[in-house]
Amino acid sequence: MRVAIAGAGAVGRSIAGELLENGHEVLLIDKAPTAISVERVPQAEWLLADACEITSLDEAALQRCNVVIAATGDDKVNLVVSLLAKTEYGVPRVVARVNNPKNEWLFNESWGVDVAVSTPRLMSALVEEAVSVGDLVRLLRFSHGDANLVELTLPEESALAGTQVGDVDWPEDTSLVTIIRGTRVLTPSREDSLEAGDELLFVAAQAREEQLEDLLSVRRDNAAS
Repeated sequence: MRVAIAGAGAVGRSIAGELLENGHEVLLIDKAPTAISVERVPQAEWLLADACEITSLDEAALQRCNVVIAATGDDKVNLVVSLLAKTEYGVPRVVARVNNPKNEWLFNESWGVDVAVSTPRLMSALVEEAVSVGDLVRLLRFSHGDANLVELTLPEESALAGTQVGDVDWPEDTSLVTIIRGTRVLTPSREDSLEAGDELLFVAAQAREEQLEDLLSVRRDNAAS
């Protein structure tokens, strides 16, 4: 998979390193000469150019990219890059970094964004996840379909502890995608049982989040009554 990353700062380089380790082809784009640090990510392609300019994106051959990541520290730049990638080059997947949470509402399909990653929101979500059991935590917002990646740690008193995944009457428009149990990452099957302390990751419609939280957090005594 070919991935172009606009913004070769610490965030962009870190993403590039992860993708390269997973065998992907990566192009880093930045207009600041000081940001072009080839020695830090030598396996990547580098382009000194303004990612908001069509001529630069032509040079980057953006039409050959499977994914574009707008990872600069400027929300305006990230929106422009996302829009150009989607509308001018037809890039299938556009991921954009949101620096200011007040701008998050802009990062949607109207601006060509498929997935918006808000660093401040993600940090706060991870803090919430670390201290809360039984509360639904929103980790990531997907622009298409109004869906979110959400997490909930199954509490000890949950009525679903010990229940097989296939026996749960899950809300509509929700999908259990991963169970994290200790150091193990499980792809759930219908026969897998839920255990107290499991971290459950769902892709869920925003309108179903409250219903999902109620289902997972219900206490045994309430379920029995």
